[in-house]
Amino acid sequence: MSLEPKIKIDLKEIFKDLDKYTPRRKGWTWRKHVDNLKMHKFTFKDMSEPLKNSIPLPAAKYFENIDPQPDCVITTEIASGRFEDDIRRMRMAAWHGADHIMVIRTMGQSHMDGLLEGTPEGIGGVPITRKQLRATRKALDLIEDEVGRPINFHSYVSGVAGPEVAVLFAEEGVNGAHQDPQYNILYRNINMKRSIVDAAVAKRIMAYGEIFQIDGAHNANATAREAWAVMPELMVQHAINCSFSEKCGIKKENIGLSTVPPTAPPIPKMYYDLPYAVALREFFSDYKFRAQQNTRYMEADTDEATITHVIDTLISKMTSADIQSTITPDEGRNVPWHYNNIKGLNTAKQTFVALDGLMEMIELKKDGPLREKIRELKERAVLFMEEIAQIGYFEAVKKGMFVDSAEYPERHNDGIARDPEGGVGVNTICERDIDYIAPVSEQFGYNNPEWKTIYEKIGRDTFHNRSKIQFIDELDQVDTSENRMQKLLEDRKNNVSSPEVEWHGDGTVLVTLFFPEEQAVAEACAIQMALSMNLKDPEVVNSAVIHPCEGTYVEIKGKTDIKIDKSKLVLPEKDKTLSEDEIRAYVKENGLKVVAATVGEDEHSVGLREILDIKHGGIEKFGVKYLYLGTSCPIEKLVDSAIEFGAQAILMSTIISHNDIHYRMQKRLHEICVEKGVRDKFLLIGGGTQVKNDLSKESGIDRGFGRGSKGINVASWIVQTLRSK
Repeated sequence: MSLEPKIKIDLKEIFKDLDKYTPRRKGWTWRKHVDNLKMHKFTFKDMSEPLKNSIPLPAAKYFENIDPQPDCVITTEIASGRFEDDIRRMRMAAWHGADHIMVIRTMGQSHMDGLLEGTPEGIGGVPITRKQLRATRKALDLIEDEVGRPINFHSYVSGVAGPEVAVLFAEEGVNGAHQDPQYNILYRNINMKRSIVDAAVAKRIMAYGEIFQIDGAHNANATAREAWAVMPELMVQHAINCSFSEKCGIKKENIGLSTVPPTAPPIPKMYYDLPYAVALREFFSDYKFRAQQNTRYMEADTDEATITHVIDTLISKMTSADIQSTITPDEGRNVPWHYNNIKGLNTAKQTFVALDGLMEMIELKKDGPLREKIRELKERAVLFMEEIAQIGYFEAVKKGMFVDSAEYPERHNDGIARDPEGGVGVNTICERDIDYIAPVSEQFGYNNPEWKTIYEKIGRDTFHNRSKIQFIDELDQVDTSENRMQKLLEDRKNNVSSPEVEWHGDGTVLVTLFFPEEQAVAEACAIQMALSMNLKDPEVVNSAVIHPCEGTYVEIKGKTDIKIDKSKLVLPEKDKTLSEDEIRAYVKENGLKVVAATVGEDEHSVGLREILDIKHGGIEKFGVKYLYLGTSCPIEKLVDSAIEFGAQAILMSTIISHNDIHYRMQKRLHEICVEKGVRDKFLLIGGGTQVKNDLSKESGIDRGFGRGSKGINVASWIVQTLRSK
């Protein structure tokens, strides 16, 4: 099975023979750097190998659609609750440059003391099961072949079932995972001793599977009342987990810090966050960095999230982050929007490409406030660690030293305190008997000295003999992935389409409105507007005050059950664009003259000059002779000049579209040509950012060219039309 770019992924085929599927590789894969990558007319310094198939940034159309891929691995996070829908999202994400797919677990899975089986619908994430892992990894195998780059699949090894999950991940080819016992202790209240023991086993198994490990220290600045105050503590948490992981056998290159700049505008973000990022890089130079956007202060405003994302990515660039995570404001919207994942990916890619070669041109100051703050942060972190070393880690947690929103050594006494003799899983640690044999060969600590011989007698363990892995399909015969997929399969069979955000065809739409009212009134108006539009269950997902009484911007979410019958759609025909040589040859043989102007009272000229002038690749480069009459040109003058000039075509431009003035002007051009008896002598062409071809034709002219049109598009259409005549 392989994927074709213009054919939807066959989910039924993905599910077929999952019990026989074997992951093609284990371990993490980094992007391959290319020295002085040449694309179009540019040389890039910090780029990796390009993709075979991808969707470039919007402005790429001006540069031969190049799509340079940064050195930094880029992450997208998935959390719809239905893994069969997530597979489609992963394919979209890969085309936009994601090569680290993080699958967020369903809510509460870290509290479970065993593995889940089957694939029930999740809440707050996707249930991580063997079937989910196999189907997703199998799909990613195909997707990475399609885009031409390995894709790292990632989830979470935490909770009471951490060691069992680690075994599952090693068996099923998971490439990366979060594992940090401090996350269990502080945020899940799992018994400290149990968490440490479980983590040792899980980390040893992850070392065998070459699974890239990311810690959970960033949760402190997402939880603390004043996130910027916990920077010394974050360093300590990173240090504890890095050291622990290394002693459990994980290679340094497979240990990653989950770093998050602690602040957000309107405070002076760079002044706080850059020293912290540099201090981290200097302290932990032997390890990898996964940089994540700050979510502590994130609202539902996509623009705000994007701007903060760009600033955070600048910090990542200046401190050589290895993985850039992309977070969207979905937490504030409570819906995992498909396209916000893509926007996050494009934001990271666009920022990295824009900053290419930056560190060859600048350097960070070696004195002044930057170095002073770095030294201060390091000193506070060392003092914090020295106190922990003196009293012991368990005692430090018991005293609430972690997630205290005061900058150490100050204390606000609002940290997270846990009892070493309490929590989930307390008193569940058992010393291994002398004849203990671990269920898998890779194990932390004591194992039966005869384990190798015993494993050989029983046919080895699941790490070395996959036939011993028991694949369990759906347990609930109603809530199954196959049943949930029926809607998708029926829609494809019936050739219908519905809008979607969370799951296939869920009918969710987002509507943007502006009301000249204060916020509360505007939000109420927006709900009524949604109901008037026959949207069901409308709710405001974001609103922004533009002025206390003059106006509010509102985004509303609602649902529709409308299905579009694709067989009844009339798709506009795409123009065939002739080659430059064909156009040039026709013009040389037949000659071609045009008259052009911006008409009415419109003073815009740049767009039309780009269509005309050779400097901008305009029609002049094909040998076309043009007479440009400037701006605010009377239409009658335009027609009279075309008659005198002996032109074959008239080009009129209108940027202003208020009250449909652009189409009224086009209609008047047609009428004047008819009045003068010359309508059949000219091709009448209208252009402008708001121009639509079908509406231009209704206005009486021959062709309309809208946003994004180029000189070659206009010249090609003129030549083809004159040929046909």
